[in-house]
Amino acid sequence: MFSADQRCWFVRKVIFWRAVASIAWSVLLLPPTTALYVVLSRFSLFHPLQWLTECLTVLTSASAIFSFILLCGVVLLVGFFNLEYYSVVPSIACSKIALLGHVLHPRQFFHSLVHCIMGVVVAWCCAVTIGGRYQALGYPCMKDESGPQMCLNENHLVLLLAGAFVGYSHSLLGLVHNMNYISFHTVQQYKYLCFKGTLPLVMRASAVQALYSLRNFLALYFFMGYVPRAWVCRTLDLQVDSSVYSLDCVSGLLDLSLLYQLWISASFLLFTWYITVLLFRIFVTEAYSFPVQPTFQEDAHQCLPEVITGKQPTILKFLALQDLARLSNHCPSRRQEVFSLSQPGGHPLTWTAVNRECLSLLSDLTERLVSHHDNVASNGRTKLQSIGSDKKTSSESSGSSVGLEDIRTPWPSTVLRTPGSVFLRSSVGAGPGGLGTPLTAPFTPDLDSPFTSPALRLLTAPPGPLSPGYSSIQSPHIMRRGPKLWSASPDSQLNGSPPASPASSPAQLERKPSFLVTFLQNRKYQLPEASSQALFADSQAHIWALEGLSHLVAASYSEDQYGVVQTTLPSILSAMLMLQEAVDRHFKLPHASSKPGRSSFSMGDSSYKTLRFALRATLKTSIYRITATFGEHLNAVQMSSEHRKRLQNFLEYKE
Repeated sequence: MFSADQRCWFVRKVIFWRAVASIAWSVLLLPPTTALYVVLSRFSLFHPLQWLTECLTVLTSASAIFSFILLCGVVLLVGFFNLEYYSVVPSIACSKIALLGHVLHPRQFFHSLVHCIMGVVVAWCCAVTIGGRYQALGYPCMKDESGPQMCLNENHLVLLLAGAFVGYSHSLLGLVHNMNYISFHTVQQYKYLCFKGTLPLVMRASAVQALYSLRNFLALYFFMGYVPRAWVCRTLDLQVDSSVYSLDCVSGLLDLSLLYQLWISASFLLFTWYITVLLFRIFVTEAYSFPVQPTFQEDAHQCLPEVITGKQPTILKFLALQDLARLSNHCPSRRQEVFSLSQPGGHPLTWTAVNRECLSLLSDLTERLVSHHDNVASNGRTKLQSIGSDKKTSSESSGSSVGLEDIRTPWPSTVLRTPGSVFLRSSVGAGPGGLGTPLTAPFTPDLDSPFTSPALRLLTAPPGPLSPGYSSIQSPHIMRRGPKLWSASPDSQLNGSPPASPASSPAQLERKPSFLVTFLQNRKYQLPEASSQALFADSQAHIWALEGLSHLVAASYSEDQYGVVQTTLPSILSAMLMLQEAVDRHFKLPHASSKPGRSSFSMGDSSYKTLRFALRATLKTSIYRITATFGEHLNAVQMSSEHRKRLQNFLEYKE
């Protein structure tokens, strides 16, 4: 509908300048941080006057100014990587193979390499600032009678190698702990208050992570320290001073002064980088108010209905849904714009666009949960239901699919969509409402990655109309039985042969899959807890959609003058009740209801691990909000008998 320039207006006008503001504040905070580092690195308890004098001399020297310029360049580069690598949907590896693929990906390799180099630069600036025996890589020494020569200063070398190691550790742990993931706080605060409240945690995380990185580095240098030392000596033509003990031994690594300087330098490096990450998160997640209706036609692509139904970028869609949840609860004047009719024509275009997109998000999550439940059951991770229970659930669900029939296309039964596919709509194969989305395998490694095997790409190919799991039946219980009755063996799919028909011979149906297929399928489900987290990785958007819909529906009871909301009330209630049924079924699976462990002191945001619990609570609250507002009037809403029974439980406060 809109051009590429119109679609990325938000990145150019909002996100980019927010990132620039966060980087500018990071640079402004660098002088006091550097001064604090100089004070701590030259700390002297017994000579306080000399200590303060040396600190002032160092801060005003030419080498300190040059080091500060280099540190500013490092901060700018870290801010650029934050802008380039950030994500509002965390990347969760459901198996060790997927995690290894992420680590070895060329994009991640480049990220780690650059952070290693930046770590060396920061360590060099620290060495110059400390001075003394850490200032230079070489120093003149008298090794024999041939005269003075240049010998290797291993203290300086260890400091540089520690900086490279801490930089690589920061990059690796950022991938493992999803440090590039930015979450949205439930309660919006002023930027200063948010920064002030988080600053002690950043300082503590920097100090603790520096200790862990230093421990690992010293262990590595103890066994492999001779390799970089010999390479540097050979490359720079430096000699090893035999009169000075080597640092790759127990006595050398137990130098308390060296250990203190390494820890202070690593803490300073991590603190400056963590501050940049923290400020970027605070600025980017700041709430943004979108106009509900355009003042001029050329600004229509910046309005809330158009932004919500857009595709990219994802941060724009998240902020739009957040704004929808805010206006539906706190802004009566903006709610009236949502309920208003278009002129001329008298059509509720704004409400139709908002309602269609929110229902699409809810039904997409419902479909994803049902497909995951089918995949888990077919892989034998949970006990299959008995024949009697199958008959019962299939008969009960025959009427439950009516409520969603007019807002969704048929559900495929053997494929699962990743969370990111919610915001990547495909125009090919879309239903009448344009709700089709690309389908991929359940949370497997990136299929475009060079580390993904061809067999895995074949295994994760979407089914066609003739595939055994493809069905037009919309009931989740009936579709769950489809792949069990008529399922093709993985070998036949890999070899390109047609799927087995119901009349196939028993020998074809009992053929065992190959070792490679079995190995890949088992590795895809190694981490059931991570698989459950990945299902709800983007559930913050669904939470805002539920809050926005429920508040708008509740407000329409007294504010909707034209009754535009009441006409869509059956589909809204059906979508919520079907999602609640799918969520309840998911929480009955193993590891789905287990609380995640407490995270260690790191800058990685682990709030995504509890999104499924927040979604379940928000879903129940949203249904209660509607039932408490409309009360017995909901008995006149047309819905299936199963949904009416569930709705009656909410009306009687039994859920």
